[in-house]
Amino acid sequence: MDDKVYETDKQIILLEKELQGLKKEYNSHKMTNEQTEQLHQKIREAKQMESMKQKQSRNIEFVAVAAAALIGIFIILPNTSGTIAHAMEQIPVIGGLVKVVTFRDYEYETDRNMADIEVPEIKPESQPGDSALRENLDRTTAEINAEIQTITDNLIKEFEANLKEEQGYQDVVVKSEVLATTPDYFTLKLICYQGAGSGYEWNYFYTIDLNTGERLRLKDIFKEGTDYITPISENIKIQMQEQMDTDDNVYYWLNDEIEEWNFKTITDETSFYLNEKGNVVIGFNEGDVAPMYMGTVEFEIPAEVLEEIRNR
Repeated sequence: MDDKVYETDKQIILLEKELQGLKKEYNSHKMTNEQTEQLHQKIREAKQMESMKQKQSRNIEFVAVAAAALIGIFIILPNTSGTIAHAMEQIPVIGGLVKVVTFRDYEYETDRNMADIEVPEIKPESQPGDSALRENLDRTTAEINAEIQTITDNLIKEFEANLKEEQGYQDVVVKSEVLATTPDYFTLKLICYQGAGSGYEWNYFYTIDLNTGERLRLKDIFKEGTDYITPISENIKIQMQEQMDTDDNVYYWLNDEIEEWNFKTITDETSFYLNEKGNVVIGFNEGDVAPMYMGTVEFEIPAEVLEEIRNR
């Protein structure tokens, strides 16, 4: 391998590890403006190095697709105040006991700044049934909606603060997608993208057990006392290696020279959802288990891997 290419690889990996820590601080919503700018600078550096290897960023594609969709589908609203588009229900997504509506549609675009933030709201459907289930659904959806609104409010506040300070170029996109709607489960995915010269993407998953009205936790899927962490983690490693073996452009931190960087195991806090087939899908944000150019990655765990320990 060419020494210069090898050195670039090492520099990219070092930058990606530094970005992981910065990104975690950002996602906790506790970063100062100075720390946020540091994060953006590190992202720019990483992307510049990746371009030297002529690897195309999935993030850029994400923004291009989102922008094209906006031109073709959405009407630009004078909605920077955040009060006009509350409770819009023009395209409800039905999920049995719940539906998704657009709570707020924040859009802004100039030659240097672009924001398209669609804030979803999960609403319980009014129908006869178990009163305890209805109460749980009301509480759970209220908690999820509050969390989503906090996330999007913080992104809007940062965007508007940067507008006032005229801090270069910036893009912010927030969309949502219903990943599963079955008689038993409902899952909403919140997709967030933020760019300043370069960009990065991260996701949140919200799964509701429609039998209980509670927000589903990973451990709720398995029999009490069973080890589900190990089989899920080992299967992810197998999938990572298989992907790398078949595609030279795919790279995960799995067999890195620096052992502590390597992916070892998920935790109970790792993002997940159940897809339409009922299979567990584990999701990682950019920089969690792979370089940033890999984008967000997901691993569907085959049913046979977990069938002996699942309780549902």
